[in-house]
Amino acid sequence: MGSVGLLFVGAVLFINGAMLLGWVKGKSAAPMNFFVGGLQIITPTYLIFTADGNADTILSAAGLYLFAFTYLYVGLNLTFDLDSTGLGYFCLFVFVSALVYSGLNFFHFNDPGFGVIWLYWAFLWLLFFLVLGLGRDSLGRYTGAVCAIQGWVTAWIPAFLLLTGRYADYATLTAIVLAVFGVVVFGALYVRMRGHDTTPVTPAEPDGQHVPA
Repeated sequence: MGSVGLLFVGAVLFINGAMLLGWVKGKSAAPMNFFVGGLQIITPTYLIFTADGNADTILSAAGLYLFAFTYLYVGLNLTFDLDSTGLGYFCLFVFVSALVYSGLNFFHFNDPGFGVIWLYWAFLWLLFFLVLGLGRDSLGRYTGAVCAIQGWVTAWIPAFLLLTGRYADYATLTAIVLAVFGVVVFGALYVRMRGHDTTPVTPAEPDGQHVPA
């Protein structure tokens, strides 16, 4: 069931990345954030209630709420034109939590693929904190590009591998490919895009800049 939610995480990451890049109007992205945020509430709640006390299942499911509350927070920000700093500092909390989940996947669950994927997500939520919480507007479009790309490589592709039962066959390869891809692509994007944003834009503005995943 979690893999179904992961598929739609890919959709909302891509849409919110496109919003940060200025391709999608802010308020038009709000419904998808509510849809996926709601799904990411239902999915872990179901998994926890049916876990029969299994600590590992509950531990894994708990991480999904980090996504749910982010997307719901984004949807509310866009709908009610809220200040972005509260969301930004929540993203700092998610960043730290994602680092913990990365370590758990590497050393507790023996899943290097999702160990690297959680590092990707930690990096993305750190960017959200810098842009929303600290007002680093120069990182806005770069954050959008990273977010849109991550929608495909950390959610859409792994979701289909899980849904088709092939993920276990490629977990180690996934970790290696993503580790190399992240360093090369995100590093190159930073060099290319840094400093391109010079005008602060708030989440309340209709072009939807600076609202994350």
